[in-house]
Amino acid sequence: MIGPGLDLLFCGINPSLASAAAGHHFARPGNRFWPALHRAGLTDRQLTPAEDASLLTCGLGLTNLVARPTRAAAELSAEELRAGAAELAAKVAHYRPAKVAFLGVLAYRRAFGRPRAALGPQPEPLGPSQLWVLPNPSGLQARYQLADIVDALRAVVAAGPDGE
Repeated sequence: MIGPGLDLLFCGINPSLASAAAGHHFARPGNRFWPALHRAGLTDRQLTPAEDASLLTCGLGLTNLVARPTRAAAELSAEELRAGAAELAAKVAHYRPAKVAFLGVLAYRRAFGRPRAALGPQPEPLGPSQLWVLPNPSGLQARYQLADIVDALRAVVAAGPDGE
């Protein structure tokens, strides 16, 4: 779900097996993406994965770094991640969203060759877009709780055009 003029493009790592089967983003039970969007004030109610296309009307988009579904993102090879980074850069150059939020710091580090990258705004944009790295909302990632993801989303939204 991507188009021109987006305020924010979310980039997940890759689809879970449940998302691939459903044909919708973040469809695995326990994924915190949809509750986090609503609690951060990006949607007027909590959407379901089946409503993912409606995000475009909110100025939000969704894409994945790698199209291949897996049980866990750790199954992806470094080559797949690097190829996905190049494809993401091309999408961002074409669609020009104001901001990109990459969901998952470890995958970001591997895909973009930034071993010391931390969560939050990145010092270099992705093409014309501000780049943020946020916690992975997967329920398999216990390190970050829903409140952490909500806070990260609010920071992205509150950031001005220069990222601060």
